[in-house]
Amino acid sequence: MASPTKINHIGIAVHDIEEASKYYTDTLGLTIGGVEEVAEQRVKVAFIPVGEVNLELLEPTSPDSPVAKFLEKNGPGIHHIAYQVSDVAGEVNRLLDAEVKMVDKAPRKGAHDCLIAFLHPKESGGVLTELVQPAEHD
Repeated sequence: MASPTKINHIGIAVHDIEEASKYYTDTLGLTIGGVEEVAEQRVKVAFIPVGEVNLELLEPTSPDSPVAKFLEKNGPGIHHIAYQVSDVAGEVNRLLDAEVKMVDKAPRKGAHDCLIAFLHPKESGGVLTELVQPAEHD
């Protein structure tokens, strides 16, 4: 078993990244580290580094995206906590073998070419958990 090595990021659902980011940049004095669209997830994301952890603002790009549904049900706020692991596929298999309820049965591509997988929030008292394996860049 490869336990998480750190919190990679905290995902925050927002209706509009540009509007929401003003709090983090103007009020807190942080800097946006980059914005990208993750078409497969139907979201636009902005990463805001805070020490070793990033805040990830999530704006839906489609009304049927999971983030759009989250916003409709809960409004803006913390969407998930992402834990960094060295082998997301191995972790998914280990969790499935342990009969842990998963959103993803196999890793998929996330922002920054990472491999990701989500555990069902019923497994963690209502907190959506993401496992992240950073991409290996040359």
